[in-house]
This record gives sequence, structure tokens and C-alpha cells, in this order.
Amino acid sequence: MAGLISDRVLRRLLAGIALAGLVLGSSAWLLGHVRLANGIWAAGTIPVIIGLAVSIVRDLLARKLGVDAVAFVSMAGALTLGEYLAGAVIAMMYAGGNLLEDLAVARAERNLSQLIDRAPRFAHRKDPASVTDIPVDEVRVGNILLVRAGEVVPVDGSIQSAHAALDEAALTGEPIPVTRTKGEIARSGSINVGDTFEMLATTIAGESTYAGIVRMVSAAQTAKAPFIRLADRYALLLLPATLLLAGLAWAFSGDPVRGLAVLVASTPCPLILAAPVAFIAGVARAARSGVLIKGGGPLEALARTRTVLLDKTGTLTVGGARLIAIEPAPGEDANNVLRLAASLEQASHHVVAAALIAAARSRGLALQVPDHAREAMGSGLEGVVDGKHLKVGSYQLVCGPTALTSWAARTLRRASWRSALSIFVAVDGRLIGAILLADELRREAPRAVQTLRTAGVSRIVMVTGDRADAAETIGAALDLDAVLAERVPSDKVEAVTTEKKRSPTAMVGDGINDAPALAAADVGIAMGAGGASASSEAADVVVLVDRLDRVAEAVLIARRTRAIALQSIIVGMSLSGVAMLAAAFGWLSPVAGALTQEAIDVAVILNALRALSPPMKRARRPSIPQSVVRTLQQEHQDLRLVLDRLREIADRLDDAAPAEVAVLITEANRLVTQNIVAHERQDESGIYPRLAEALQDGHGLAAMSRAHREILHLARLLGRLTDALRESDVDRYLTRDAQRVIEAIEALVRLHNAQEEDIYEHAAAGG
Repeated sequence: MAGLISDRVLRRLLAGIALAGLVLGSSAWLLGHVRLANGIWAAGTIPVIIGLAVSIVRDLLARKLGVDAVAFVSMAGALTLGEYLAGAVIAMMYAGGNLLEDLAVARAERNLSQLIDRAPRFAHRKDPASVTDIPVDEVRVGNILLVRAGEVVPVDGSIQSAHAALDEAALTGEPIPVTRTKGEIARSGSINVGDTFEMLATTIAGESTYAGIVRMVSAAQTAKAPFIRLADRYALLLLPATLLLAGLAWAFSGDPVRGLAVLVASTPCPLILAAPVAFIAGVARAARSGVLIKGGGPLEALARTRTVLLDKTGTLTVGGARLIAIEPAPGEDANNVLRLAASLEQASHHVVAAALIAAARSRGLALQVPDHAREAMGSGLEGVVDGKHLKVGSYQLVCGPTALTSWAARTLRRASWRSALSIFVAVDGRLIGAILLADELRREAPRAVQTLRTAGVSRIVMVTGDRADAAETIGAALDLDAVLAERVPSDKVEAVTTEKKRSPTAMVGDGINDAPALAAADVGIAMGAGGASASSEAADVVVLVDRLDRVAEAVLIARRTRAIALQSIIVGMSLSGVAMLAAAFGWLSPVAGALTQEAIDVAVILNALRALSPPMKRARRPSIPQSVVRTLQQEHQDLRLVLDRLREIADRLDDAAPAEVAVLITEANRLVTQNIVAHERQDESGIYPRLAEALQDGHGLAAMSRAHREILHLARLLGRLTDALRESDVDRYLTRDAQRVIEAIEALVRLHNAQEEDIYEHAAAGG
């Protein structure tokens, strides 16, 4: 370790010397002190040459040869010929590149240290007479351990208490805590979000789940080969070719100056500068889009990617609990159910509480301050709201051991179909409703998947710790190539390893549980908008904005950047080859060769800097203002409340009395006519003509107009059912028909709005 530290210090010192020499020498030259400038440039170059010589000797002993050898000959030749500025520039680029590599290694080490710091250090061992705190390394299989509220489970073990509420987000990525019962496994790294529970240790600390995550991250980062610079791939050809040509020029002409002229003309600045400049420009270009690419190596790996593995929670989905439905009991009001539940949940810091409060406030519901609130950790709360005793939580907490009613059974069944968490609400012992919470697909996810395929990614796979039914539903919606569900971190690493054998592979994730897979992939991409995490540190690329489509944009930027770098290298070295031949035949003196090489260097750098700008478009169509897009998106947000109410009405029709059926169908027709139909007609007549000007073709809008016609058709069917509707007309057939039409409208409008928003954003970007 001491040797590693001294090497890093030396590299930083050399980079500082090279930079100081370049800056101070340039200042002296600008002030007219040419001899002083040359001396300063030489003083800044010589230490780098010495350090480089030592490095070359080490590489030769290890049977390696790269562009470092070309840089050594170039710097030495530049000083020999008096081209001190060229030597200083080459020295700065070489020393700066080494410094960037050191920073990348240090970042990886910080990631590993953060994982280790989070690991529990102590455990509470329960003995017959007392509870003793012991180092986690002293835990033995068979020990009875206490895990208190808020603590991290220290080792894997079997739960001995009746139940335990665990936040397993660090392991599975799922944000909603789960309840484990007696005999089930509590895995290390999980957080106890319920009451204190007992567990029987089944592993020691070194063999536990969380320790395995740390080991996998460490092993994957150690095994990952360092980035081989593009320049090194040409070094084995360039160095001997340069020396041979210089020797031949000297031998045939008898003039050593010709050999020196060849060396000057061969200065490998296109090799040394082209790739770093292009990659730095590409990194800067990605940063403008909110994507942090940690250097040239990850950028090149991203450019070669052909397979992308995507985590589900927080990557394809928004990664949190969201209200998806309110199931009021017969005769109850949905908004009142949500208002009472959210009022009581103000006394809790649980992720479910935050979701309920946010949903209530988005609907403009006035919340009351709860009294005498008491939380049953992990299962719910009870307290007083509006003078009524309220219980909010699991069915077991709210209703106890009583048998399920048909309504409650149907609610739990619907929650299961939607992979949702059900929160029941009871007032003074009477069940008034349930609230369904679940994660939801990111709005931009379909477009992001399509863009990845357009960018050249041939295989897209979802790998998640979630249940198979929830994962496969999303996989089908996005038309993914494969879905790997119920995968623990080690399974994700195995999936990455398998895909890497087929083609260059990227892994996209956002949780601690994804860190090993991110480290194992050719390029790891972290959704880091939620803040710093182990996944962000383990990843090579971090998406700093909460948008999945930035991943596809990063791939496109990386591929264009790599193409520009290769173009700069090939064209630059071809021009250098021409200059070398001219020098060998005596057509270029050393001074003229140096000037020619400088011109080539400038051209190469300017070309490499094209990676900083977006590709030019043949014809840029007019875009629509972002303010218009925001207005349209706000209108869609307002429509979501209408669609939520339509879903509630469709659910209520299951067991409503005839009089209530007539009222509900009439309300649904009013909502559809006044809100949805009016909105779609306004889009068709006012917005679509403007969109047509901003898009390259009208096929997308034609499909959107077709959806408008289908929505209007369904609205007319609902209107016909509602016309002159009387209670005596209501039978199970009319109820069923109305329910189907309402559900069709609700589902179609949600899909249609999502597609429209994709088109709006595309048009706002200029088509």
C-alpha cells in the first residue's frame, strides 16, 4: 500500500510540474523572454521524461509496450531538436492522463469503503440471564439475537418472533417494507422498521448476505481490466515504424538531421491527444444532459454496448409507493377514506405515510391533526381524527382475526393482480375502505427502450428482486427480450456474467443491491438522481436526472464520441505518416516538420472537439415552446384525477344498488363529456396542427388521431347508456356494459396521454 501511495503522490507531483512548466513558460514567451520560456518548458518536461523512463522499464520487465514509449521518444526528440513547447505539451497530456486514472481508482475505493461502513459492527446476543452487545464477528450459528427498531440485521437468521417488518431495499431494491413471519429468513443488510424481534443466527458475519455483496463488489472491481487507451493499440506498429523510417532516412542520406526530422514529424500527438480530447468532450456533452461518465474508459465501453440489463424498481419504475386505487366499502366515499387515512398518517415517518399524504394533498383534501396516535411498527397506526377512533394499516391490524368479507376479499385480490400493497381503513371499528399503493412505470420508459434499440442495443433484459408476476407485467408492456425475476444480488452478478460472454454488456440500477452487478458489468450505469449511494459509486456512469431516457442518450453520445476519436486518430496519423515520408526524402526540415506536426495537431484537436456538440441535422424543423409542453402536461395531470375517479366508479359498480348504479353511470358520463372529450377535441383542432409542423412525418399523429376517434366512440356509447337512464332500467347486463365502457375509456386515455407526452417532448426538441 505504501508503494501505491508513493506512486500516486509522484504522479500528482509530475502533473503539477508539467502544468507549472507549461503555464510559466507560456507566460515568459508572451512577455518576449524566449530563452527563459524554453528553459522553463524544458524544466517542466525533463522530470516527466525521467518518470516515463522508469515506467517504460517496468513495462518492459512485464513484457508490455504502449504509447508511453512513443511519448518518451517524442519528448526526448523534441528537447533534442529544441522544440521545447511541443515537449511541454506532450508532458502535460501524459502526466494529466495518469492523474485521471488515479482519480478513477480512488473513486472505486471510496465505493467499497462506503459499503463496508454501512455493515453492522455489533449484535445484541440474548443469553438466558441478559442481553450482551458483542462484535458482529463473534456471532455464532445458533445464537439468539435481538434486532431493535431501526437497526440493520447483522447476520442472516431465522425469525423467532411472531413477525418482523423489514425494509429490504438494500437487497432487493423494493421500496415498500415487507412483513416476515416466524420461521422466515431475515437477511443481513435489511433494516428493522417494526418492533424489536428475535432471530436465530444461521450464518456467521463473513458468510452473510451483506458480506457477500461487499465481496462481490470488491472482486468485480479488482477483476475489471483497466481501460486500454486507443493509442496503445497502434503503439506496437508506430514505434518500430518511426524508428525504422528515421534510421533509413539517416542511412541513405548520411544526414542525421533527416532522422531527427522524421522523429519530430512522428510526434504522436494525434495518438496522445485525439482520444482524450474527444472523450473529455463527449463526457462534457453527456454532462449537459445530466449524465456523469467517469472517464474515457467507461465512455468507450458504453459505445461498444450491445446488451443492456435493467433493474426494475427505481430504474424502469419510479421507485416508490404511489396511490393506484381507492377501494371504498359499499356506501362510503373514496376521498373521505383517503382524507382520514392521510390525516392519521401524519404521525408516521413511514414511506407509506408519505405516499398517502402526498396523494391527499394532490387532490386538495384538507387534513386534520391526529390525536393519541400510536404506531404498530410495520403494520399500521391507530389514533383519533375528527373525534373518531381510526385504524389504518394491514387487514390483520384493522380487523383482527375476523373472517374476510366478500368486499375485503375482492380488494385483496385486486391488490394481488396489481402487485399492490393494501392499506385498510376503519372508523370506530367499522371498515370504510382500502387504499392500494404500488410502484409505477416511468412515463419515459417505453421511449427509452425504443431509443436504446435505435442506438444499436440488440438485447434488453430486466433483472429484478421483485416477484415474477409484477416483473413480467412490466416486461410485456415494454416488449423486453427477457425478464429475470426474484434475483438476489449474487443472481444479478451471474446474469451480468452470462450476458458478458455473449456481447458487451451494460447494467442499469439504483440500489445497494445493484452495486455488485454494476461493478461486474462492462459498464455500470446508476440512476443517481435520488442522491449519493453505493450504486452511484460502483457505477461507471451516473444519471444525475430522474429520467431513464438519458441512458439511451448516453449510449448515442458515447458511440459518436468513439467514432470521432477513431477518425481523429486515423486521419491524424495518416497525415503524420505523409509528413514523415516528406521529412525522410528531405522535403521537410526539422523546423518545417515541427510546424507541420503542430498544424496536424491543431486539426486533430479541433476535429475531436466536435464530440462536444450535438450531431448536425439536415433540416431542423420548428419546435414547439417548452411552455406549451408544460401546459399540456399539466392538463394531463389534471385528467389523471378524472381517470382515478372513473376507475373508482368502475370498481363501485361491482356491488352497487340499482339507484347508486344510475348515479355512478351518470357521474361517469359527465366526467367523460366535460373533461376527456373536451380535452381530446381541443388537442385535435388546436395542438395537432402545430405538432405536425415540428415532426418529421405525420404517421405518429395519425395514430394519435385514431385514438381520439376511439375515445370519442366509447364516450358516445357511454352517453347512449346514460340517456334517460332510470333506476328501473338498471340490471346486471346494463351495469356490466357500463363498467366495461368506463374501464376501456380509463385505460385508453392513460395510454394515449403517455404517448402524447412522448411526442410533445420530441417536438419541443426540434423534431
